[in-house]
Amino acid sequence: MTQEIHAEHTLTDHQHGGDDCTHVTVQHGDHVDYIHDGHRHAEHEGHYDEHDDPAEHTPAQHQHGGPDCSHETAQHGDHVDYIHDGHRHAEHEGHYDEH
Repeated sequence: MTQEIHAEHTLTDHQHGGDDCTHVTVQHGDHVDYIHDGHRHAEHEGHYDEHDDPAEHTPAQHQHGGPDCSHETAQHGDHVDYIHDGHRHAEHEGHYDEH
């Protein structure tokens, strides 16, 4: 079962997708998620829901940043996150952490 977690800001605080929104977007099923501040969320019934999916592959299956990697990147503090398939993750101690 998926737990619904609301984002720390509201639609009134910031409207994603507006002219002044510069957040990275990723297609996530039938909607768009907005990525920023170490999380991603999407609008749902007047609020933003946090979205978190486990990484579907391991570093052994696909090495991000390698010569055959064409995934979009986003600087995240002291490391780089890789964005694809509706999520964003970074390598950490032999696995990918979802961000």
